[in-house]
Amino acid sequence: MANYLTSDKKQEIFGQYGKSNADTGSPESQVALFSYRIAHLTNHLKQNKKDYSTQRSLLKLVGKRRRLLDYLKATDIERYRSILKALNLRK
Repeated sequence: MANYLTSDKKQEIFGQYGKSNADTGSPESQVALFSYRIAHLTNHLKQNKKDYSTQRSLLKLVGKRRRLLDYLKATDIERYRSILKALNLRK
Protein backbone atom coordinates (compact mmCIF):
# COMPACT_ATOMS: atom_id res chain seq x y z
CA MET A 1 0.00 0.00 0.00
CA ALA A 2 1.05 3.64 0.16
CA ASN A 3 3.90 4.81 2.36
CA TYR A 4 1.63 6.99 4.55
CA LEU A 5 -0.16 3.85 5.76
CA THR A 6 2.38 1.58 7.40
CA SER A 7 1.45 -1.80 8.81
CA ASP A 8 2.03 -0.35 12.29
CA LYS A 9 -0.53 2.37 11.62
CA LYS A 10 -3.00 -0.25 10.35
CA GLN A 11 -2.46 -2.33 13.51
CA GLU A 12 -3.09 0.78 15.60
CA ILE A 13 -6.34 1.56 13.75
CA PHE A 14 -7.58 -2.03 13.98
CA GLY A 15 -6.64 -2.20 17.66
CA GLN A 16 -8.42 1.06 18.45
CA TYR A 17 -11.66 0.48 16.52
CA GLY A 18 -11.79 -3.30 16.02
CA LYS A 19 -11.86 -6.08 18.57
CA SER A 20 -8.11 -6.72 18.31
CA ASN A 21 -5.05 -5.77 16.23
CA ALA A 22 -5.78 -8.65 13.86
CA ASP A 23 -9.48 -7.74 13.49
CA THR A 24 -9.39 -6.57 9.89
CA GLY A 25 -12.88 -7.73 8.96
CA SER A 26 -15.22 -5.98 11.36
CA PRO A 27 -17.19 -3.09 9.83
CA GLU A 28 -15.91 -0.68 12.50
CA SER A 29 -12.25 -1.34 11.73
CA GLN A 30 -12.86 -1.11 7.98
CA VAL A 31 -14.75 2.19 8.35
CA ALA A 32 -11.91 3.55 10.50
CA LEU A 33 -9.31 2.52 7.91
CA PHE A 34 -11.35 4.05 5.07
CA SER A 35 -11.76 7.26 7.07
CA TYR A 36 -7.99 7.49 7.56
CA ARG A 37 -7.40 6.98 3.83
CA ILE A 38 -10.15 9.47 2.93
CA ALA A 39 -8.53 12.13 5.12
CA HIS A 40 -5.16 11.50 3.45
CA LEU A 41 -6.59 11.70 -0.08
CA THR A 42 -8.55 14.84 0.79
CA ASN A 43 -5.35 16.58 1.88
CA HIS A 44 -3.64 15.40 -1.31
CA LEU A 45 -6.43 16.80 -3.47
CA LYS A 46 -6.28 20.18 -1.74
CA GLN A 47 -2.75 20.56 -3.13
CA ASN A 48 -3.34 18.76 -6.46
CA LYS A 49 -6.69 20.02 -7.66
CA LYS A 50 -6.47 18.45 -11.13
CA ASP A 51 -5.57 14.94 -10.00
CA TYR A 52 -8.76 13.37 -11.28
CA SER A 53 -7.74 9.74 -10.84
CA THR A 54 -7.21 10.34 -7.12
CA GLN A 55 -10.50 12.21 -7.01
CA ARG A 56 -12.25 9.17 -8.49
CA SER A 57 -10.53 6.88 -5.97
CA LEU A 58 -11.66 9.17 -3.16
CA LEU A 59 -15.28 9.06 -4.33
CA LYS A 60 -15.15 5.25 -4.55
CA LEU A 61 -13.75 5.06 -1.01
CA VAL A 62 -16.46 7.37 0.32
CA GLY A 63 -19.07 5.12 -1.33
CA LYS A 64 -17.54 2.00 0.20
CA ARG A 65 -17.53 3.60 3.63
CA ARG A 66 -21.14 4.73 3.18
CA ARG A 67 -22.24 1.18 2.25
CA LEU A 68 -20.46 -0.28 5.27
CA LEU A 69 -22.09 2.29 7.54
CA ASP A 70 -25.51 1.53 6.01
CA TYR A 71 -24.93 -2.18 6.67
CA LEU A 72 -23.93 -1.46 10.26
CA LYS A 73 -26.98 0.78 10.74
CA ALA A 74 -29.27 -1.99 9.51
CA THR A 75 -27.72 -4.74 11.64
CA ASP A 76 -26.72 -3.01 14.90
CA ILE A 77 -27.73 0.62 15.44
CA GLU A 78 -25.72 0.97 18.67
CA ARG A 79 -22.44 -0.04 17.00
CA TYR A 80 -23.31 2.36 14.16
CA ARG A 81 -23.83 5.27 16.55
CA SER A 82 -20.66 4.50 18.49
CA ILE A 83 -18.45 4.41 15.36
CA LEU A 84 -19.96 7.70 14.10
CA LYS A 85 -19.19 9.31 17.43
CA ALA A 86 -15.69 7.80 17.65
CA LEU A 87 -14.69 8.94 14.15
CA ASN A 88 -16.60 12.22 14.35
CA LEU A 89 -18.59 11.53 11.17
CA ARG A 90 -21.79 13.30 10.18
CA LYS A 91 -25.12 11.62 9.38
